Amino acid sequence: MKGLTKLTIAASVALIATAGLLPEQADACTRVVFKNDKGDVFTGRTLDWKADIGTNLYVLPRGIERKSYDVGKSIDWTSKYGSVVAVGYDMGVSEGMNEKGLTVNCLYLPGTKYTYEGDTRIPMSTSVWVSYVLDNFATTREAVEVLKQDLFYVDAPSMPDGSSTTLHMAISDADGYNAIIEYIDGKLQLHEGYELKVMTNAPPIEQQLAVAKYWDAVGGLNFLPGTNRSYDRFARASFYVNAIPSDADHDLALAAVMGVLNNCSVPVGISVPDQPEISSTRWRSIADQHEKIYYFMTTLNPSIIWVNLNQFDLRPGAPIMKLDLINAKHNIIGNAKNDMVKSQGFNPMYRLPENFSL
Repeated sequence: MKGLTKLTIAASVALIATAGLLPEQADACTRVVFKNDKGDVFTGRTLDWKADIGTNLYVLPRGIERKSYDVGKSIDWTSKYGSVVAVGYDMGVSEGMNEKGLTVNCLYLPGTKYTYEGDTRIPMSTSVWVSYVLDNFATTREAVEVLKQDLFYVDAPSMPDGSSTTLHMAISDADGYNAIIEYIDGKLQLHEGYELKVMTNAPPIEQQLAVAKYWDAVGGLNFLPGTNRSYDRFARASFYVNAIPSDADHDLALAAVMGVLNNCSVPVGISVPDQPEISSTRWRSIADQHEKIYYFMTTLNPSIIWVNLNQFDLRPGAPIMKLDLINAKHNIIGNAKNDMVKSQGFNPMYRLPENFSL
């Protein structure tokens, strides 16, 4: 593991004891990756927030021109790969999978600082950060080679509900290789490896892995922490995803990953006055990176829907397709292809408009 500090179990215990003093916010997402012996790879996540984040799904073809920011210096690119993405408030991409199986998930990380004094890097809006990776890279290693050049800082305007968008990013590919990108005190921190199968929120990933070492020594069959706190969910998700049999076939592996996500989800209505970082799960997703199928489940509609990228025209010039879940007039169940309509796409939120209201 690159850049990780080896901590003793005693130090991990101390970290657990002080973790409650970390900055508290209202997010509690969990992300896991599982790969079986047959080469199937699944990346699943929960999206937890204090209020519903209206989310639509888009299928985006190759050949779309984008820019990292709308004023001043910008990184401009044309998408090389088609993708399916989840777009919050129809303004920013929170996650997605491209046609090569590369999957990107952004989770909240309190305490993130993207810039430093005198920073001269080019801005990258959080609304297109995920798309930058999905559009340009086929594998995690390809993405790492470019991202480690540290060409940009992430520009993070507040969300429509006033919450900050301080995030860390997890990348996984069709081979199950992972990378996690964080910004600590304005400096890029990048970790990569097959073992980075789990990510939650605070603390940063290096400290999360130290906590996991403590629970590994305890043994998940003896005891697992049961709260909704980030580091407890990390311990549970780590134990359960590693407990899935490596020889599980495709369907069993998919169901098992769903089970891990359900175990780490937070029921609607859960709130603790002195722990505002705990929030209800709003939706779950699983990217089947071998079959190129993206599964999506909202809390208010327990039916599973999916988007099969193999069924869409991803050639340059093909239409953008939208699944409007925010304004859906009926429950969408199963394959969502026939419920998707041609679209002009979404407008990235480079900054929150004045007098904006939901």
